[in-house]
Amino acid sequence: MNRNEDLISIIVPVYNVEAYLDRCMHSILTQTHQNLEVILVDDGSTDASSAKCDAYAEKDSRVKVLHKPNGGLSDARNAGLMLAEGAYIGYVDSDDWIEPDMYASMYRACVDNHAQLAVCRYFQEYKDRTEAGGNGSVVPLTREELLKIYISGHEDYIIYNSVWSKLFQRELIEGMLFPKGRNSEDIMYTTRAFCRLERAVYLDRCLYHYVLDRVGSIMNASRAERMFGDELPFWREHIACIREMVSPRMADLAAYAFQRRLLFYYMDARNSNHRETASRLVTEIKADKDEMDRIYASGIVARGDRLRRRLFLFSPGLYALAVQLYEKLVIPLRQ
Repeated sequence: MNRNEDLISIIVPVYNVEAYLDRCMHSILTQTHQNLEVILVDDGSTDASSAKCDAYAEKDSRVKVLHKPNGGLSDARNAGLMLAEGAYIGYVDSDDWIEPDMYASMYRACVDNHAQLAVCRYFQEYKDRTEAGGNGSVVPLTREELLKIYISGHEDYIIYNSVWSKLFQRELIEGMLFPKGRNSEDIMYTTRAFCRLERAVYLDRCLYHYVLDRVGSIMNASRAERMFGDELPFWREHIACIREMVSPRMADLAAYAFQRRLLFYYMDARNSNHRETASRLVTEIKADKDEMDRIYASGIVARGDRLRRRLFLFSPGLYALAVQLYEKLVIPLRQ
């Protein structure tokens, strides 16, 4: 085998993470798959992170360092992509870490299954606990199978838009960049990659350690601005991309999932007493009424969801009350 055929470029954006960088880099440099190119993109750090990056490059020839002015996560990842020479591309956030055989397992799964992309489960690292799952199986997936799970979710698969849980064949993402200056940047990068591929493989093992520092509700003021400014427009773009690159029916499924997401966000905003956010979400939901009327009448929507949407359009307040009563009375009885 040509050595470049199994070269994996790992792009690590770095910004003021001196307390976490050693843990992250140790997990990367001790990978059982040794043919790595590690690209540290110092995105204008003002702490000791910059010096740490240079020290790693001096100690290990596989490490490259790029120092640049601060431009945000997307800009740092794009800068790393410009330098990457590997046949495969991976992403690791510098405050996270990975299992020793993560890239060996994902690379081997791609080769054995003729897949252009591998995706794994991940550990959720909270301050007081770690959550994990998986049975160790390796499951090949067609583009349609992968998209259905990605769009609608599945109790047996954890396939989200995060790029750090994936290994991309270089040709698959050729010409793709992250949107600079935006949050929720992984949504469209992953969607486009999924729409381009023919075959993927899912590893039902936790191989990545994702650090969560968020506690309680997903809703707060800054979260709401990011949601309306970046996340929701990206999900709309995600639907349009699927319609153009895959099929109208798959796009309808994505639009249905988006409507359910909006209703979930509405309830979270109500429960968190963020009334302005809840009101804006009502406007978002009603803006799609004609298109969603068509989709909800197409036969792909569960009967319960049709009834819930009808109630919401009649009265968002009554809908919220019904959901609260259902969660308080019906779910405990079922359990």
